[in-house]
Amino acid sequence: MFAQEIEKKKEPFAIPDLKVKLNEDGSRFIKFNMAAQIWNRYNQSNPGTLTENVATNSTFDIGLRRVRLWAIAKPLDWMMIATQFGINNFNSQSSRKAGDFFHDAYVELTPIQKKLTIGTGLCAWSGHARYSAPSIGSILTMDAPLYQQSTNDVNDQFLRTLSIYAKGQVAKFDYRIGLSDPLSLSGTKYDTHTLGNDAIYNNQGSKLITNAYVKYQFFDEENNMMPYSTGSYLGTKKVVALGVGMEAQPRATVNLNSTGDTVYHSMVLATADLFVDMAVNKTKDDDITYYGAYSYTDFGPNYVRNVGVMNPSTAVNSLNSSFNGPGSAYPLIGSGHTIYNQIGYKLPSRLFGQRGITLQPYLDVQASKFEKLNDWMTCYNAGVNLLLVGQKAKLTLNYQNRSIFSNTDFTQVKRISAVILQWQIAI
Repeated sequence: MFAQEIEKKKEPFAIPDLKVKLNEDGSRFIKFNMAAQIWNRYNQSNPGTLTENVATNSTFDIGLRRVRLWAIAKPLDWMMIATQFGINNFNSQSSRKAGDFFHDAYVELTPIQKKLTIGTGLCAWSGHARYSAPSIGSILTMDAPLYQQSTNDVNDQFLRTLSIYAKGQVAKFDYRIGLSDPLSLSGTKYDTHTLGNDAIYNNQGSKLITNAYVKYQFFDEENNMMPYSTGSYLGTKKVVALGVGMEAQPRATVNLNSTGDTVYHSMVLATADLFVDMAVNKTKDDDITYYGAYSYTDFGPNYVRNVGVMNPSTAVNSLNSSFNGPGSAYPLIGSGHTIYNQIGYKLPSRLFGQRGITLQPYLDVQASKFEKLNDWMTCYNAGVNLLLVGQKAKLTLNYQNRSIFSNTDFTQVKRISAVILQWQIAI
């Protein structure tokens, strides 16, 4: 027995929490978290892509997808302050000495333990779906379903909004509701007065955003201390959660109608989703994870937004370009319907011996029928996580294949790909 205890203490892969207990049971604490995700990427460029004014068929880049530092303090059972500092999407095309910024800075009071917490500040207690706010350290696939972050960096700050919210768990129900003050579009690329038939974001007199998300948890209950939803529990829980959510903003977008009149449109977003995560074999050292969602998104007539995550190219030759724009961008968000599915399986944790190193292959598909496009937009990701110390240290190799659309008739004209190796350490 003593030998087993000594061996446990010497375990070289054990990583303790960065936590200072303020009372004996640890319910009052100060806690720190750090995370870094680094991408090594080969990307087939969208048609017409220019890199530093040179036509580019493909690129290789290294970038900081996410680097974060968390500090959370709960000095009393009924109060908490949370801050998150970091940087997103820094690569060779980024501005030099790009500034880190606060992702989160908010406070909470809990008048009724577990059932009701009220908070305010810059936070991610918003959105219409489970992964409107994903937990970056536990994402199953290479990246979260980013279409669920529907206003990301348009009138929010990388999905975070200045909000007042309430959250809690009642019986098997977990809920959050919020009211957000959207950020100004001034000084951003969305600050435009060029109106046309297609809806654009309204940069004059925007209204408050309301949101709600409720899920029913059939088995184990998920922790809701933080707004970020877990991507995979690696078999440590048995979770089946069925959720519905909505987000709405009056006068969110604007366009010109057929007679040339200015017309304002409400943003209405709604999602129903299902998350399943549980061990399969009798030893409970494997894990199957599934997530599926249907989303209806209305931003006004013909609204579509192309997104290229940490785009390796930022310019395009208009003579031979596509609807997608430069680099790695594709139609991610728009008015229409989206079906999303992901599935992964963590192999038994002793696959490579006694240290718990194992593999977690996965597949995800986004299929969107946007009002403006005449074909379905589909993006596929297939890959595998090499779990070195669970999700605290892992490598992810991902293959992506995406749709390219014509600039003229808005049909799919070809498909191209990218290969990404992501390095992650999160403690």
